[in-house]
Amino acid sequence: IHPGAKLGERVFFDHAMGVVVGETAEIGDGCTIYQGVTLGGTSLYKGAKRHPTLGRDVVVSAGAKVLGGFLVGDGAKIGSNAVVIKPVPAGATAVGIPARIIPSKNGASADVTGSERKFSAYGITLEDDPLSQAMRGLIDSAKGQEHQIALIWEAIEKLSSRAPGTGDCVPGDAAREECFEAEKLTQLVGR
Repeated sequence: IHPGAKLGERVFFDHAMGVVVGETAEIGDGCTIYQGVTLGGTSLYKGAKRHPTLGRDVVVSAGAKVLGGFLVGDGAKIGSNAVVIKPVPAGATAVGIPARIIPSKNGASADVTGSERKFSAYGITLEDDPLSQAMRGLIDSAKGQEHQIALIWEAIEKLSSRAPGTGDCVPGDAAREECFEAEKLTQLVGR
């Protein structure tokens, strides 16, 4: 931690090994910074604002790199090993390399002082994890397709019973029952 860096009150370095905080970095009140985090600069000009400013109650998860002289807004979360190279709005979450910004649910700053604040040590929860959201979408889509297939089978069986000699037009290895385990997959991904 450079002696020129400015730290607010109640800043918590959890397992602080390997943390790098540059000269012009500013860390707001109540921030939590995990091991291996770099609050680094991208400019070589001495005296310029080269390092990030973290607002109040920001969580920077293990291994994250926040590089540049920009603002990470109040209540923002930086996911593990993310590489953040642009401003993060208040209440948003940044994940990935380079970091993708996931806005807060209501598009405004998270209420970081409220009793309902959920703390996530690694900056992202199942509700806002883009991979989990994608998986849930795929599971829901597959579940809908299984239902449509079941309806088609009902129609085929009704038509086959009305027209004699059409029973052999359906392939013998065609699955007539649903076998997609949507509930099991949903439990694995989380809802």
